[in-house]
Amino acid sequence: MIIDFENIPWERLEHFKGGEGALNAQMYWDGTTRIFHGLLEPGSSIGLHRHEGTCEMIFVVRGQATLLEDGERKTIHAGQCTYCPEGHEHSLINNSSEEVEFYAAIPQQK
Repeated sequence: MIIDFENIPWERLEHFKGGEGALNAQMYWDGTTRIFHGLLEPGSSIGLHRHEGTCEMIFVVRGQATLLEDGERKTIHAGQCTYCPEGHEHSLINNSSEEVEFYAAIPQQK
């Protein structure tokens, strides 16, 4: 299956998962797995959330952000991928002056 993000409309999501600012996203959802292309605006964040019944992989394409993982702060940048297993929590914070572009996959755990 090919997911063509050029044919998926952009959505502006204010305070995504309780975070600051806005995330612009193109989202594919098949009922069990969500795959999306995101642009996290400068000064914005994806709020801290726990994965129950899911996990998440985020691959950063452009920019640099702070990753909060189970209470630990780390820097993630273009070319790196993070994995948040089921039962763990994370947040992505763009404290730079540039957008952070990424792709994420959130499969349902069985």
